[in-house]
Order: sequence, then structure tokens, then C-alpha cells
Amino acid sequence: MPEIRVTPLGAGQDVGRSCILVSIAGKNVMLDCGMHMGFSDDRRFPDFSYITRSGRLTDFLDCVIISHFHLDHCGALPYFSEMVGYDGPIYMTQPTQAICPILLEDYRKIAVDKKGEANFFTSQMIKDCMKKVVAVHLHQTVQVDDELEIKAYYAGHVLGAAMFQIKVGSESVVYTGDYNMTPDRHLGAAWIDKCRPSLLITESTYATTIRDSKRCRERDFLKKVHETVERGGKVLIPVFALGRAQELCILLETFWERMDLKAPIYFSTGLTEKANHYYKLFIPWTNQKIRKTFVQRNMFEFKHIKAFDRAFADSPGPMVVFATPGMLHAGQSLQIFRKWAGNEKNMVIMPGYCVQGTVGHKILSGQRKLEMEGRQVLEVKMQVEYMSFSAHADAKGIMQLVGQAEPENVLLVHGEAKKMEFLKQKIEQEFRVNCYMPANGETVTLPTSPSIPVGISLGLLKREMAQGLLPDAKKPRLLHGTLIMKDSNFRLVSSEQALKELGLAEHQLRFTCRVHLHDTRKEQEMAMRVYSHLKSVLKDHCVQHLPDGSVTVESILVQAAAHSEDPGTKVLLVSWTYQDEELGSYLTSLLKKGLPQAS
Repeated sequence: MPEIRVTPLGAGQDVGRSCILVSIAGKNVMLDCGMHMGFSDDRRFPDFSYITRSGRLTDFLDCVIISHFHLDHCGALPYFSEMVGYDGPIYMTQPTQAICPILLEDYRKIAVDKKGEANFFTSQMIKDCMKKVVAVHLHQTVQVDDELEIKAYYAGHVLGAAMFQIKVGSESVVYTGDYNMTPDRHLGAAWIDKCRPSLLITESTYATTIRDSKRCRERDFLKKVHETVERGGKVLIPVFALGRAQELCILLETFWERMDLKAPIYFSTGLTEKANHYYKLFIPWTNQKIRKTFVQRNMFEFKHIKAFDRAFADSPGPMVVFATPGMLHAGQSLQIFRKWAGNEKNMVIMPGYCVQGTVGHKILSGQRKLEMEGRQVLEVKMQVEYMSFSAHADAKGIMQLVGQAEPENVLLVHGEAKKMEFLKQKIEQEFRVNCYMPANGETVTLPTSPSIPVGISLGLLKREMAQGLLPDAKKPRLLHGTLIMKDSNFRLVSSEQALKELGLAEHQLRFTCRVHLHDTRKEQEMAMRVYSHLKSVLKDHCVQHLPDGSVTVESILVQAAAHSEDPGTKVLLVSWTYQDEELGSYLTSLLKKGLPQAS
């Protein structure tokens, strides 16, 4: 029995490192290869020993697919390919291919150069890993080998994010990665066609959340920033260099312009210039408005937002600073947070999801005394606000995508167990499909019933249409023809065409049935009685009595013969071709009831 097997190595009932192993029709694919931001020991990377206990990974895996450039989806890639050892193809979109190495190098600097961590990949390893990457265009079908093909769909979320369809024969799996079903200021909404996959693997970060209107949230955000700046406070907005950062920059830029505000806005240096450079480069991946106005004005060239210098953090007076990374687990955002945390005039606004174990998660949970490195305790007096500008789909968006793709089964990843449980029930009730939510290391096996596509010859269809019956999707029709298999393709043609194509002579197959009747008359008289009876019953059919004494109804032949042992019994031999099987069966049952008494 063919089956699909799915094992999460990361993101199973967890938001952290995404890494999912899929086996489909004998092909093995790894979906994403992320690192966990909440750990700095071995738990940071997925446990790759699950893939194969013996032999090389390259021999086992057919390909690796990376959905987008966030580190919880691509952060373990150089470790996997260069340190564990994988030489096969790695597929991702062009923006992901361009931005991924920048974020990996930035993270490597923080982990190795600043924290002095060992067992980490080097700059050279990042370069060597990226050499194995094959770039994929949206809606382009990429043939990985003779049987395995993949296709990317637009996912919104961040620049270059894609959902991937993996197909082997008639079996297919769609993996969403992270996606957003509502368009925003710089990206469009995720979209997929009605591809009806055997399995849809979807993220479920906000499985129980239905977000309020975006306009209200934006107004609230601007009000809080404005009020803090007016009272002389500083606002820290921890973001990842790409994604929400650009979204909120466009929002503040237009607000500062409209209100003619003078307080400075800064952005972590280095990464951002590169980030904005890539946004300009990959304009086709942004939304319609930005693409339209790009010629007159590039939305990513900001008048009010300047590059941040470390010394500015100690400057008096109000300011707004966007600093990386977004969960306050390291880097510049954490350094600024430590400096400003003690002043109640200041504010930190967390615009997205924070993984457990990070400083961001701790302060959002209400912790106000934090133990930092070197046993120092940091008292948090600044105001802490959470405003979801997250680019993940909410519960409504996830349901919308399931409805759009019409999968046979759904599997949830990248979410918290309790929330997943709620969404699982909702999906099963509304769509009447099975929904799964495996933990890390747990395998889900789905039996599949493969559908085999068959091409039908035009001649056969014309012959069917000539019968005057119009096709009806709700009432399947029986079609008689000959099935020809050539080069792994199936075609249904008329038997005449099949004989002609294959150069064969026709053989006729007939079914014969014996009917015993008690009758002392001669065979000729018996045949005459059969003819009269059938003529009176089967008025719509051509019934003939042939000179040799046999009776025909269409292709059905009825002959009367004497019984070898009992002279008072006659045997009727009824034979027909398979085309008239229905009539042949009816005729046989009619004759078994006996003939009417002769008057």
C-alpha cells in the first residue's frame, strides 16, 4: 500500500527550529532546516540522527527545500550540509538565496565572535553551503529527478517566502512554511491554486488567534510611539532585519512626515542597508502599490530614518530605535534594552512572536527581574507593549488556505500543542478531513490511494457524445474502450483504434450460459417457441429466427439442444459478447422462468 510518512525533527508542537522530513512514494525530502533561538546548546539544531543511522545523508535525501530566510527555518543549513555532511541539491527562491547568507553570517558573528561559542559553522562553510543552492521561480515546475517535481507558490510573510508543492506521480504534499493571508504595506497575500494535495503541512503559530483590524493596531502603535516621544522617552522596537522592520518603517515614515515630528528614528546599521538593497532588487516580490509607485518613489528610501550608531543609545532626549534581533535574545536590541530598561519613561514594543527562553518571551510573560549573564539582575521599569504585526496567518487565514487548497489530509506544525488541538478539531469539523499534529521525532503515516490519470481518445468521446447524453459531473458514466499503456502513460481508445495501432486481429470473446427446460417437443419447435416469447417481450430489440433454427437478439445467440441423458429435457445455450452482458443476463433470467404454455 503506498503511503506518505512525515516526521518533524523540529517545529512539532513547538515554535522553534522548523525541520520536517517527508517520504512520498519512495522519495525523501527535508523541508526547512532551522535553528532554535531559545537554546545555545545542542538543542539549538534539529537531531539529524533521525534521518538515517547508517550511511551518508546524500544517499538518503533526494533534496532539501528552504521556505524563507528566517533563521528558525534556515539557521542550521550550513551545519547540516558542511558539518553533518550533505551534498545534494538545496532549493529556495532567489530572494531567499540572496538574503539567507547575510543573516547566517550575522548570526555566526554574534554566536562565535561575541559569545565565543564552539561547534559552530564558519564563514567559509556558509559560502560552501550556498554553492549547493538551486534557485526556484514562482509557479515554475522544477524536475528534481525523473519522478520528483517541486513547485513554489507566493507566501507573503517576508520577501521571497514560498509555499512548496512536492509531487511524485499522482501523490503530492504542500508545505506552507510561514505565510500571511492578508496583504500589508509592502507584501501581497499568500496564494495557492486548488491543487488538492494528498497532504497539506501548515504552520499554526496563531492557531487560536483571530486578529482585530490592522488599521486599529497601526493607530494604537503610532499613538503609543508618539506619546512616549512627546514625554521625552525612548522607544525600542526589536525586529528582525527583514520583514516587519520594513513594514513598520513605512508606517512611521509616513506618520513622521504627516505630523512633522522632529524626534530621530534610527535603524540598526549594516544589515538594514543590505536589506533595503534587496527589497529594491526584488521589487516584483512586493505588493502592487509598491510596484506601481516604484518609478516615482522607492518606498524603501527613508527620509526620517537614519542609521544607528552605538553611541546614540546614551544620548539624552527622545528617539525611536529599530534594533535587531526581534526576540531580544542577543545582539544590539538586547544591549539597548539593558541600557533603557531602568527608566519608566521608556518603552519597548514587541511587534511579533517570541520563542520561549528568549528575553522577549520573559518580559511579555510579565517578568520584571531578569537574570542576565554574570548573575546580574536587571530590573525592568520601562513600559512593555506587545502588538502583533506578525506576518503569520491567524486562525481565519489558516482555515482560508485549507479551503483554497482542498487537501485530503492536514498536518499542523510550528505551533503550541494546546492551540494546535483547538485548530485540529476546527479543521476536522469544517472540512471533514483527518488532521494530525505530531511531536518532534514522532512519525505520522498516511496510506494513500493513488489515482492514475488516463487520457481518452477524441474518437471515443465523440462516439459517446453521439449517443446524445451530455456529461454530468454528478453522474459518472461508464465508458467502454481499450486501455493502452505506453511509456508509463495510459490512454483509453476504441477497440478498433487499438487493433489498428497495435496491428492485431480481432478475437471475439463470448459468454455462454445453459438453461434447462422440461419440454418433450423437438428442438426446432422449442426454438420457435423461444422466438415467439422473446419477440413478444423484447419489443425494442431486433429478434430474429435464423434458418439453422437458432434465435438472435442483437449479438445474443440462443440455440436449443437435446439433453444427453433426459429426453424430456431440452438445453438452451445462450451466448453473448461482453458489450451485451446486461441484455445477456436479463435474457438468461427470463428464460430460466420458463416459456409460456402454448395455446
